[in-house]
Amino acid sequence: MPARLGDWIALTKARIQLVATLAALACMWLAGSAALEPLAALHLVIGLTLVSSAAAALNQVAEVEVDGRMERTRNRPLPAGRMEVATARRFGLAAGALGVLWLALFLNAETAWLAAVMLVLYVWVYTPLKRLTVLNTLVGGVPGAMPLLIGWAAAGHGLDLYAGILFAILYLWQFPHFLAIAWLYREDYERGGLKMLTGLDESGAASARQAAHYCLALVPVALLPTLLGFAGRLYFFAALSLTLGFLAFTLNFSLRRSRPRARLLLWSSLVYLPLLVAALVLDAALPRGG
Repeated sequence: MPARLGDWIALTKARIQLVATLAALACMWLAGSAALEPLAALHLVIGLTLVSSAAAALNQVAEVEVDGRMERTRNRPLPAGRMEVATARRFGLAAGALGVLWLALFLNAETAWLAAVMLVLYVWVYTPLKRLTVLNTLVGGVPGAMPLLIGWAAAGHGLDLYAGILFAILYLWQFPHFLAIAWLYREDYERGGLKMLTGLDESGAASARQAAHYCLALVPVALLPTLLGFAGRLYFFAALSLTLGFLAFTLNFSLRRSRPRARLLLWSSLVYLPLLVAALVLDAALPRGG
């Protein structure tokens, strides 16, 4: 039977993509000295959407059997049989190639190269590692943070230290976020045969410590844009407040592991990132004295 629109949205993880695309646009705007050329921004959205859709689709092609064993993913279009695996594979390969080509033709080679690296790392490195080692998140965090670099490169000025700091912020943020998810769904991940730290950590103590360590590391890194002169006081105090709040939820989970506390940590991570990016954008839009 033909796949429905909702199945294509699920296959491409369109809702998650929206956040990544907005963050990439924010980075493009920051790299362009608080200016955004509309046509270039449109090309970034099209190219990044195609490559991100390819990554999501090819990941689900590779993990169709795993998804079928897990409660939270068994109703996805491929394991549920609402879409042919071959259709998803063809779509993923075509979208990936078209997206990289689009970025190369309408933006620049650096943006296209970064998008290609993101796709390869996510689909052909991170995805198989999930079945082999609990260290997979260390690798998966790299493509997860690369939309920021892609957005920065799309402005045409090349990557610099500021871009690296933003990448580091997003990379570190992912660990408390994903460890909360992995702890909440640890039985599901075990059924799927995926190697997660939470599967080796019955009490959750090691997972909670890891989340706390990464969140502690995030505190100084999140302040670097101001400390190194890239952002102003508004961002500094917003980042300090947001990151300490995020750390409080992380420590709350560390002190006593429970499903409600893990959900609070997850939701705090989802609130933290867009607010931090908004603070960066607002700070850049104001005179430097702000």
